[in-house]
Amino acid sequence: MAVLQSTHDIRKLSLWLGHSNLAITEVYTRADPTEKLEAIEAILPPHLRKGSFKPPDRLIALLKAKS
Repeated sequence: MAVLQSTHDIRKLSLWLGHSNLAITEVYTRADPTEKLEAIEAILPPHLRKGSFKPPDRLIALLKAKS
């Protein structure tokens, strides 16, 4: 996407990606960002996925004591 944003030429992007057809390149440029994020989220290890963080009580006590 950086190539497309800098050159504004889908033909250059197509050549750079090695696509034989511009229609193939257009699929990549039209992809929904939320779908991309969901795909990345699906392959992340569980400890790196989004979720709710519950700090330990000791940490909360330490932070309260500092303020």
